[in-house]
Amino acid sequence: MHRLLACFSLVLACFASTLASAAPPPAEAFFRPADFQDVALSPSGRYLALTSAKGLKNLGLVVLDLAPGGKVQRAAQFNDGDVRQVRWVNDSRLVFSVMDPPASGAPQTLPGLYSVKSDGSELRQLVRRRWLGPIRSGDEDARVLTWNHFLLGVPARAAGDDNEEVLIHEVSEDEQRLSRPLWLNTRSGRTRRVDIATPDDTVGWLADARGELRVALTRKDKTAGALWRGPGQTAWTPLYSAPLLHPPFGPHSVDVDGRLYVLRATNGTGNRVLKQFDFDKNEPMAQPLVQVPDFDFNGGLLHDPETGRLLGVRVLADGVVTVWQDEAMKRFQAEVDKQLPGKINLVQCRRCGQPDMVALVHSYSDHDPGQLWFHTAQPEPGQRKWRPVFKALDGIAPQQMASLDLHRIKARDGQALPVWVTRPDGAQGPLPAVVLVHGGPYVRGTSWHWSALPQFLASRGYLVIEPEFRGSMGYGEQHYRSGWKQWGQAMQDDVADALRWAQAQGLASDRACIAGASYGGYSTLMGLAKDPDLYRCGIAWVAVADLELLVKGSWWVQDDTGLARQLTVPEMIGDPVKDAAMLADNSPVRLASRIKAPLLLAYGEDDLRVPLEHGKRMRGALIDAGNPPEFVVYPGEGHGFAKPENTYDFARRIEAFLQRQLK
Repeated sequence: MHRLLACFSLVLACFASTLASAAPPPAEAFFRPADFQDVALSPSGRYLALTSAKGLKNLGLVVLDLAPGGKVQRAAQFNDGDVRQVRWVNDSRLVFSVMDPPASGAPQTLPGLYSVKSDGSELRQLVRRRWLGPIRSGDEDARVLTWNHFLLGVPARAAGDDNEEVLIHEVSEDEQRLSRPLWLNTRSGRTRRVDIATPDDTVGWLADARGELRVALTRKDKTAGALWRGPGQTAWTPLYSAPLLHPPFGPHSVDVDGRLYVLRATNGTGNRVLKQFDFDKNEPMAQPLVQVPDFDFNGGLLHDPETGRLLGVRVLADGVVTVWQDEAMKRFQAEVDKQLPGKINLVQCRRCGQPDMVALVHSYSDHDPGQLWFHTAQPEPGQRKWRPVFKALDGIAPQQMASLDLHRIKARDGQALPVWVTRPDGAQGPLPAVVLVHGGPYVRGTSWHWSALPQFLASRGYLVIEPEFRGSMGYGEQHYRSGWKQWGQAMQDDVADALRWAQAQGLASDRACIAGASYGGYSTLMGLAKDPDLYRCGIAWVAVADLELLVKGSWWVQDDTGLARQLTVPEMIGDPVKDAAMLADNSPVRLASRIKAPLLLAYGEDDLRVPLEHGKRMRGALIDAGNPPEFVVYPGEGHGFAKPENTYDFARRIEAFLQRQLK
């Protein structure tokens, strides 16, 4: 018996080895759009709405009737944009936005708002997309709102509630972006005023699940504030007024009972925690409601969609974690995790925890792009409790994918430095490495899930190193703020330290390339100039190359950075006058003579975030220095490459470039 088991195990091992050694999937398998993106259960749980581009150019709205024998209906599709931000208004009507494909050209159209019935009938434009008129030809409906109206929220409704209204706000067209709330009927297009006073200088709102506006967010010049209006109150009470980049706390959410939850950095670790606000003391309570060790709180409270009852909390640590307070949901999560082991399993439910509960589970891992499962607690005769619905990417075999792990190391000055490493399964010894620097830069880089570019590179035999350099968000206030005014300096040292650590650990060989987009492209250029002995090559796309152009702007170079230059750039990147010498010293176009390694440089012709002028100046400087780059410009593309043919082309260029330089 033991020999039989041993032989069976050997067969499985050989099978797994065969899969791992098979030819890796082509670039198209990694970078084609997923077969589903946004997903949402209807209030009754009978219908599933999702966005999908399967077989088509753009993401459209698909509605599945989840009852036995139910139909699949394509409810809305556009040839000039993607359906996004899908929300159920009631069990038969949805609202959604239509957005330009990611990173498509300029000028960017703002999303607009549409409504449609679940069967595809009564498609109605509610808000125009900026730069575009109504989607239908013929007479223009006078009730279509101008582009500067945006969805604030859809009030929670019980399954039988057929209310048609959603909460929107009208934003002023000047750079102050002042906000006025309205109720919008999604069937008729009519609006009515929200019966509250709007505080001066309001730029945003927080509402509870029923659509009651509780927090008004204000901004005047470089001062930000927040005001509170509790249940039964008409007057607004100030919560704080502070410099824009230095608020004492951040309003996070409000529950239906009038409790306010805020984010505040702890004195000990600097990590942001979720606290309930104490209105008697006018400050957050001392004891955190939710604290995630080593991470800032990033997530939300989970409430019953019908009653508003608190069910649990979902937070992002290294990956997404759900902690249920409701005992029935705890038991159900344990059942889900047993059914789908080794994965993150995110649950949406209706009649949550009840005997007739229905649930949608989004299940994924670092190896698996993901799949949707539908669960019925009380299946009809002949039906299964668990039913697969959609896979994200059919062309990806999880057995061929690589493992993603988070390491915490020390930078050269002793500061903690989170580093993500994607390593091909079964790899032996040090591997040629790609240091992949995230954009932003003041965002979090990644989390534990399947990601196309790192997996594509790992499938070609590379170790992928993704440092969460200082300035990255999600790892504490100190880590975030220590990256201010550190472009090309301590932020760049962190990137180099991550590679040196991987080499010292025997993970990476001395054959390494640095790569990234936007700020990651800037870091690539600076890495080649600052640490020329560390990298054999660089790949930079939509890269900031002229730091002075970014900070100062130019009257003849159009971009979309104007408001940020007034409010945040001087303090976070550098003041164009006070920090002129520092900016010049860390501008890649001025350091071109120090770049000797081969470089692949790519831009979108219509990029407004990092205009093509950055690339032209960098290319010219490198040619003058005697090291001309491989230079690619994609017509009709913006800050990234949205057209599938360009995405695939650039991926193949990366693959060929790395093959020449590292192998």
